[in-house]
Amino acid sequence: MSDIKPSSGLDRRRLLAGVGTAGLMVALAPAVQAQGATPYSLAEFFQYDRLISVALSPSGEKIALLKETRENGVRLAMVDVFSVSNLSQPTSRSRLGDFIADQMDWANDERLLIGLIQIVSRDARVRSDRSTITDELITHASRRMISLDTVNGGAVVLFENQPGAMAYSIDLGRVVDLLPNDPDHILMISRDGARQGGILISASAGAVALYRVNVNTGDAERIESGTDQTIGWRTHNGTPVIRVDISPRGTYETLYARTEGSSDWRLLTRRRITETPEFEFITTGSRPNVILVAARREGEDTSSVRELDLTSMSYGPPLTSRPNRDVAYGVLDDTGRYLGAAYFGDRLEYDIQGGLGAQHRALNGYFGGNSNVVFWDVSRDHNRLLLRVNGAQDPGSWYLYDVAARHVEALGARLPLEAARLSPTEAVDVSTRDGRSIRAYLTGPLHGRPGPLVVLVHGGPELRDTLGWDRQVQALVARGWWVLQPNFRGSGGYGQAFAQAGWGQWGNAMQTDIEDAVAHAIRLKGLDSGRVAIIGGSYGGYAALMGAVLRPDLYKAAIGWAGVYDLSVFLEYERTSDDTPDDFIYGVWRNRIGDPSTQPATVEAASPSRRASEIQCPVLLVHGEYDEIVPKSQSEIMRRALQSAGKSVDFIEVRNAGHGSWVDEVDLELWRRYIDFLARAFA
Repeated sequence: MSDIKPSSGLDRRRLLAGVGTAGLMVALAPAVQAQGATPYSLAEFFQYDRLISVALSPSGEKIALLKETRENGVRLAMVDVFSVSNLSQPTSRSRLGDFIADQMDWANDERLLIGLIQIVSRDARVRSDRSTITDELITHASRRMISLDTVNGGAVVLFENQPGAMAYSIDLGRVVDLLPNDPDHILMISRDGARQGGILISASAGAVALYRVNVNTGDAERIESGTDQTIGWRTHNGTPVIRVDISPRGTYETLYARTEGSSDWRLLTRRRITETPEFEFITTGSRPNVILVAARREGEDTSSVRELDLTSMSYGPPLTSRPNRDVAYGVLDDTGRYLGAAYFGDRLEYDIQGGLGAQHRALNGYFGGNSNVVFWDVSRDHNRLLLRVNGAQDPGSWYLYDVAARHVEALGARLPLEAARLSPTEAVDVSTRDGRSIRAYLTGPLHGRPGPLVVLVHGGPELRDTLGWDRQVQALVARGWWVLQPNFRGSGGYGQAFAQAGWGQWGNAMQTDIEDAVAHAIRLKGLDSGRVAIIGGSYGGYAALMGAVLRPDLYKAAIGWAGVYDLSVFLEYERTSDDTPDDFIYGVWRNRIGDPSTQPATVEAASPSRRASEIQCPVLLVHGEYDEIVPKSQSEIMRRALQSAGKSVDFIEVRNAGHGSWVDEVDLELWRRYIDFLARAFA
């Protein structure tokens, strides 16, 4: 595999028009930072010209590129289709119009499924995490899916024979099963709609239903009904065998299972959405009523791939597992056949047996050993692989790899950003004050000289950072600052023991892990210990403000978005809002934070709002108006506490938004505020 060959002679100017080639070209060899390279401006990280997705047809003979650009100031989504035998010129180009291009996949070798989002204005208030409002004008995202005929031209809108759904539903773009053995149909989700006297009065209310949709005509036929909380199904050879319901607040999911041919759903498991899942459906098994899942069983530290027998509801032994690594997802080919498991160390790792495993290892070396190489699409004969590659200096690039020819063909980059103008990220091991070892990631500015440090804390807290593309990091280092991302104890992905090491350690060991990582980075690079700031969202917002409480001598600024700041109030909110059996969600947070009924002093001491007088640095708080995961009142409590203590605090309310899910236009304006705020603190 050492003789993997790059393409030559390809007219990339034509192929990559509007999406840029610079980041792509350096990805074919290790990136070299040019002397005196100019960092990008903030706006360039949010630019409109982008390659949204690439899809390989089931036969491996066609490739589609979904793009978004601006034409005369108006957004334009378009898709180009190429024959693999001639990638120099598209066989067809379809201009889709003023839509946000969202997703794409092949239904068969002729029909291309494209998900589009249109921003629609309404007079009535509508809650949507994808929307923003000014004054009383409401905009929301309306999601639709079209089926594009790439041979004869033309397109149909799926669900066209359901006028009620087309008129009222804001989401008709969720595919459950591409049905690889049925080229004319797919399975999709819609709501049955609310009715009075047999008349449809709202398609956005009522029970969710599963539909069999004809990709040639757009006609949809209901085959299964769920509840008003159902958000999806998982299927075995086209038959629904798992149903997923979500709680009204969106904090947890309940999964039900049944055997093929049965109508009786049985409780399978419950899972909190934001943590590393204890259970994840992967694909169908090789036998009836057997599926493959990623699951952590009692007494096990990590999640692993195993069979689940739906008849007996019993799990088999692990098929693949790794110490200190939870399964990230299953790797599948175009038919849904299981190839192996994906894990994250610092970067993406695959556990695939046989030839494709060797191919992945060789491709990692080909791309310099510093990127995440994803098998984005695998043709049915496994001879053509569509790769999506990303890294600290690559927002994402797509390549076609011909296995037999060992030939890599460059297809396009997500954003036209040059790797030489972006900063590499370094993984560092940090020894904590109590003898543990944690991993952190450190990114420096292009000039590499010592300077200010921004600590960027991830949320969850049972999530984690990896070595990959991070727009926030690159936007900060472009200002000449260093950025540190610590995976403190309590982070996810490293197994249950590492996650549980953070339980009951909010404001304590989880926080000192961050401090130890900061001290390590300052020593390692000789950074300016007098100019350190801390920022983050959700749990990261909590850690930012708690850091300002505990280390007023260290942090010169703190920014928290969608953070938790009064733990007693938050726990009471969870307790009274929890509609799960046995107070499942409340129990999750009580275990992680502490029990206010038996540990009131501990919970209070770990609450930044109760210790606002100890904060010395300026604080910026940001919160979504309709955040139901962490209510906006948490930021309001923190603001009042700081104001009462005579401290410097600014507060930004993001209108008509949820838990940190801002659209790009809003996010750009927020990051302008963040950078200006930090610049003043570092001055």
